[in-house]
Amino acid sequence: MLLELRLENYAVIDNVAVEFASGLNLLTGETGAGKSILIDALALLLGEKASSDVIRTGSEKAVVAAVFEVEGGAEKTVSRILEDNGIDEEEEPLILRREIASGGKGRVFINNQPATVSVLKQLAPYLANIHAQNESLLSFDGPSRLALLDAYAGVQADPVRAAFAGWKEIATRIEELQRDEQDRLRLLDLWVFQKREIEEVKLQPGEDERLETEKRVLANAEKIYTSAMNAFDLLYEGGNSTSATLRLAQKQVEELARYEPRFQEALAALETARISVEDVGATLRDYAGGIEASPEHLAKVEDRLAAIDRLKRKYGPGLDDVIRYGEETSRKLSEMENKDEVLRQLRQELAQAAEVYLQAARTVSKKRYEAARKLEKLVEAEINDLAMRSKFHIEVSGTDEEGNWTAEGFDQVLYLIATNPGEPMRPLEQIASGGELSRVMLALKASVETGTARKRSGAQRTLVFDEIDTGIGGRAAEAVGKKLKALSRANQVLCVTHLPQIATFADHHYVIEKKQAANRTKTSIRPITGEERTEEVARMLSGAKLTETSLKHAEQMIKANG
Repeated sequence: MLLELRLENYAVIDNVAVEFASGLNLLTGETGAGKSILIDALALLLGEKASSDVIRTGSEKAVVAAVFEVEGGAEKTVSRILEDNGIDEEEEPLILRREIASGGKGRVFINNQPATVSVLKQLAPYLANIHAQNESLLSFDGPSRLALLDAYAGVQADPVRAAFAGWKEIATRIEELQRDEQDRLRLLDLWVFQKREIEEVKLQPGEDERLETEKRVLANAEKIYTSAMNAFDLLYEGGNSTSATLRLAQKQVEELARYEPRFQEALAALETARISVEDVGATLRDYAGGIEASPEHLAKVEDRLAAIDRLKRKYGPGLDDVIRYGEETSRKLSEMENKDEVLRQLRQELAQAAEVYLQAARTVSKKRYEAARKLEKLVEAEINDLAMRSKFHIEVSGTDEEGNWTAEGFDQVLYLIATNPGEPMRPLEQIASGGELSRVMLALKASVETGTARKRSGAQRTLVFDEIDTGIGGRAAEAVGKKLKALSRANQVLCVTHLPQIATFADHHYVIEKKQAANRTKTSIRPITGEERTEEVARMLSGAKLTETSLKHAEQMIKANG
C-alpha cells in the first residue's frame, strides 16, 4: 500500500508531499492542473523510463520518492528481491527514491541504499499497478492478452520457457548440421581455420597475465636489479647493514641479560628480527641473480603477447573466452565429421525435449482454458454492472503443432465482446467507443485483480486508474464509481477523475490546483473534506461558478455515495 508520495522540482511542482490511505483515493482538479503528474511520477518509481524533460525549469534535478507498506505474501517476495540485489531490508516501510538529473543520468535508492531501475521493475508487480485508458489499449497485444489471463489463472510459465529453450537449442544444432552442402563446406573451412589459428598459439589459462608481469620485469631489468642489490646491501652485506647492526645490538643486550634476566625476551626478539632480515636479504640477492636483461627474451614475450591479443580481439574478450571458443569449434568440427551419428543422437534428444515441452505446455494450456471460462463469466457480470448489456468471451486457441510453439506455450488469447444485443463478437481492441472501452477495461482489470487478490492471501496492492472514466457520464459514471469503491475494499485504489459522480465515492479526496506566484506556475495537492469537498464536487458539476443548486446537488450525491 502506498503511504506517501513526495515530488521535488518535478514538472510544475516545486515541493509536494501527499499521504494516502487504504480505500478509494480520488484526485480531482481543473483541466490542465496536472492531475496525471502524480501518476507519471509514481510510474518512474515502478521502473518506467525517465526523461530530463520532467525537471522543473531552473532546477538541476527532479526527485520522486515513495513509502510503501508491504503486507502478506508479497512481503517475502519483496524481501527476496532486495536480498538478491544486495539491499538490506529495513524493519520500517519500503522507501523508494529516484533522482532525474539534467544531464540525462539519474540515480535510484531503495531504503536509502543505491539500486538500479531493474530492481524497481522487479518490485513493481508487488507494489502497484497503473491502468490508463490509452495505455491499456495500446499495450493490449497478443503477449499482453496472454499475460493478463495467466495472472488470473496463476500460471507459472517458467517450466515451459526452460523446456522451450532446451528444445530450441537442440533444434538449432540440428539445423547447423543440415545446412546445404555449399554452406556446410564454407562453415567447415571457417571452423578449420579458426581451430588451427587458436591451436597453433598453444594457449595456457592465465598466460597473458603472467606474460604481462614478465614483460614489466624484463623492460625494467636494470632498475629492478639495482633496487634489489641496494636493498640486499642495506640489509645484509655492508658493514653498516641492518644485519650487522642487529648483531651488535644482540651482543650488548646479551651482556645486559646476564645481570637482568627480563631482557631475555628482548634478546630472543632481536634474534628473530635478525634472521628475518637476513632471509629477506638472501631472497633479494637470489632474485637479483636471476634477473636477465635480455632484449631477445623481451622481444619473444612481446611477440607472444601480440599473438594472444590478436586472438582475444577476434574470439575474446578474455583469454578464457578464446580457449572456450576453440573448444566449441572443435566440437562443431567433430559433429560435422560424424554428422550422421551425431544427427541420429540429436534427433533422439530433440524428440525427448519435445515431449518435455509438450507436457509442460499442455499443463499450462489446460489451466488457461479452465481459467478463461471462469474469468469471462466474472468479466461479463462486471461489465453489465457498469450500465452495459454485453456478451463477453475469452477465446483460447492454438494447437500443439510444432509451428505454434513459443516460450510461453502454444496458446493464443483473444478477448471478444458484443456491446449490443444481436451484434457479432468482435475483438476487444476493435471497440470504437472510448466510454465502452473504459468500462470494459475496468471490468477486466477488476476481475483479474479480484482473483489475484485472493491468491495474495488478502494482502493489499495499490491500483492506479488514470482517467479510465474517459468518454462516460450519467448512469455509467455512477456504475464506475461503485465498481471502484468495491475494488477498493480489497486493494488501495488511486484514481484520477474528472467526473463528479465518481468523485462522490471517495474515501479520501484530494484536489490538485495550479496557481501563479512570482511569475512561476506552481501545482499543489491537498486533501479536502467537509465544505471544501462539497464545493469541489459542485465545481465539477457546474464549472467555476458555484450555484446554490449545484452545492445542494453535490451535498446530496456525497451523502448518497459516501
